Amino acid sequence: MKQQLLLPILISLAQLPATSWSIEDKELTCKNLEVGQYVCNDERDPETQEIKNCHKNRTASVRCETVAGLQCDGSQLGPNGTEFQKEVPCVYTNGKSHRTAVLLSIFLGMLGADRFYLGYYAIGLLKFCTMGLLFVGQFVDFILIATQVVGPADSSDYVMGYRTPRFSRMWVNNETYFHSSDL
Repeated sequence: MKQQLLLPILISLAQLPATSWSIEDKELTCKNLEVGQYVCNDERDPETQEIKNCHKNRTASVRCETVAGLQCDGSQLGPNGTEFQKEVPCVYTNGKSHRTAVLLSIFLGMLGADRFYLGYYAIGLLKFCTMGLLFVGQFVDFILIATQVVGPADSSDYVMGYRTPRFSRMWVNNETYFHSSDL
């Protein structure tokens, strides 16, 4: 049955005129370049080790150059080829250190200093008035801050130490698709 359906499709494909595709046929824009067709020079902030000028939408504009002999629309001629600006993903931080938040949670968590530092003033005041919710809240907050579940109140990321791992949450819902090779 499958062979009977597949045969007419193959015959019709064989009768199509042969066309050749080249890079000149497509309109080459700088934002549609493939990896390997350009090199980006992103500047790093020495304190945060992240890309400089990262915006709250978690993108930064960096200067990129195309490889030799390749030009794209929207680029300008530079010293080594054509230059253009590209939006790249980045980690937005506001200066709140993960190490500082953990240390405040350990030593001054019963006074709510960790929550004040992160910008959660109401919870910090509650912890201050109840002695860290009778020290249970201090322990729970230490676990939440150490595992990076609780971050700064403005939805930015922590400034991490050079060798400190950054955790990212992975969500699975009804829209999630798993391929058999992923398992």
